[in-house]
Amino acid sequence: MTVETARANSPIILALPKGRILDEVRPLLDGAGVEPEPAFDDPNSRKLRFATNVPNLEIIRVRSFDAATFVAFGGAQLGVAGNDVITEFGYPELYVPLDLNIGHCRLSVAEPVELRKHDDPARWSHVRVATKYPEITRRHFAARGVQAECIKLNGAMELAPQLGLCRRIVDLVSTGRTLEENGLVEVETISQVSSRLVVNRSALKTRPREIGDWIERFRIAVRDCGDAA
Repeated sequence: MTVETARANSPIILALPKGRILDEVRPLLDGAGVEPEPAFDDPNSRKLRFATNVPNLEIIRVRSFDAATFVAFGGAQLGVAGNDVITEFGYPELYVPLDLNIGHCRLSVAEPVELRKHDDPARWSHVRVATKYPEITRRHFAARGVQAECIKLNGAMELAPQLGLCRRIVDLVSTGRTLEENGLVEVETISQVSSRLVVNRSALKTRPREIGDWIERFRIAVRDCGDAA
């Protein structure tokens, strides 16, 4: 058996993000006719790879920042990732055919409430920012002629201004409650965010019928979920 034949006969792997988005993805899986094995919905299970009712489809559950990476490097053929992650990494190996209309939030600049009272963003020339998104942040501020010094953090961004790391952060905002409870306020919105279906370009070329079928299944599921809402 050749390598190409082995790959063609291997299961399609769908990379899904852990956490909040997984709950929103679940109706789309149902709409696409995908039923994961029981361990997928078991909060006590430590499994990361799951069989489904579709013989040639498996699911892996990974961190939200890693789903796009698994797909880009061929560990999975399909995945779900926010356009924040897609933009941050800019993987050329990713094809993004579909907005899934879930995971809505925004990527925003925030600063302490007290600073905001007398701060004017239009006068910024240099900012130090804590963020998970250094590439997006630098590009955003560069477009405004502002030099951005980015401190890369993977979480607890709201602590950075309190503890003197910086005065501002760039992070995802949904309700704004976390910012409010930590004494921060939004200054500007960088982009609106939603989750997308991502596809490995090589897989699309070598398995166009299978991959194309899954794109269409999810397209129909998104439409049906939207109609139901």
